[in-house]
Amino acid sequence: MMYGYGFGGLGLLWMLLFWVGVVVLIVWGVRQVGGSSTTNDAGNRALEILEERFARGEIDADEFHRRRSELERR
Repeated sequence: MMYGYGFGGLGLLWMLLFWVGVVVLIVWGVRQVGGSSTTNDAGNRALEILEERFARGEIDADEFHRRRSELERR
């Protein structure tokens, strides 16, 4: 029986694929909006640590500049 919908088995499959696509798009959109700053935050934190080590005298100026230029390339 078709229960008045007229879809049949193939229509049900298309409906399922449609809703899976909607969910995938929503998840992708949320990740694009919320997850974009994690890499930048990690780079900023690495630079802060480097500056703290330089301020404490753990590394010299040459080492500081070399490591900072390496971090800025990433």
